[in-house]
Amino acid sequence: MPVIDVTPDLDARTITINAEFAAPIERVWQIYADPRQLEQIWGPPTYPATVVEHSLTPGGRVTYYMTSPEGEKFGGYWEVISVDEPTGFTFRDGFADGDLNPIESMPVSTNTYAFTEKDGKTVAIYTGVYASAEALQQVLEMGMVDGATSAINQIDAFLAA
Repeated sequence: MPVIDVTPDLDARTITINAEFAAPIERVWQIYADPRQLEQIWGPPTYPATVVEHSLTPGGRVTYYMTSPEGEKFGGYWEVISVDEPTGFTFRDGFADGDLNPIESMPVSTNTYAFTEKDGKTVAIYTGVYASAEALQQVLEMGMVDGATSAINQIDAFLAA
């Protein structure tokens, strides 16, 4: 499994996920840069993603929804802050309504995805920072650790296909 560890830290308002992928950094980068590939790994396996808008550039926006096994749709968005291809990017990640507009009452995190190459593999550090410990606690209670872990753990199988 690619995920090595997950560390939530309420005092620091962060969650950090460390992972390692059996692929070069450029190949891992392509997953995030291509909306059709991103759909294959964004969200848990039972909640497949559909990317509606995808602009992985500073100031760009990514909108998507995940569909539950019962057909219910859950929206989300990224506001891209910075991009350093292929070593990472930073974005604000939030929840969206059915029209993919931000839900202001839900937590928003600022995420940094950092990739480095080591012995032909890619080491990834995913860090999310929340405005408050309460906001982080809310997403933890919603199952964020299991959801993010199962999503990231799909990457090696996707790359091998």
